[in-house]
Parts: sequence; structure tokens; C-alpha cells
Amino acid sequence: MKKFLKFLISSIVDQPEAVVIEEKEDENGTVFLIDVAENDRGKVIGKEGKVIFALRGLLNIKAQKENKRVFLQLNF
Repeated sequence: MKKFLKFLISSIVDQPEAVVIEEKEDENGTVFLIDVAENDRGKVIGKEGKVIFALRGLLNIKAQKENKRVFLQLNF
């Protein structure tokens, strides 16, 4: 799932080499912490949060197929 998320985010940003994804497990599920270049944050969030919402939706679809819970957060 981490590779899938990295592929999606790297396709959106101008500096794909700066994309760093941390994966943490907790009692609620898996949390993915995303760090991108400062000038790419707006692209990942999107206008009115539409891009990050879509990324969360795609990630949740993939997680449901594997019977898991996932959360997506941006590091600032």
C-alpha cells in the first residue's frame, strides 16, 4: 500500500524525489505520514482539499480489499 501511495503522490508533485512516506501502526490501523517539498504541499492538498480527499478515498478502497483501516496525514 505504501508503494501505491508513493506512486500517486510522486505523480502529482514537481519534486518526486522529496516525497517521504512514514508508515506507523497503532490500535486503530495504519497511519501514513506524508512529507513533500514545501512548494508541493498545495498540489497535494488541492483546491478546497479535493486532491487529499481523493487520495484518502483511493487508499481506503485499497485498504478495504485487505480488511484494514488506514489514515493519511500531511506533515507540516
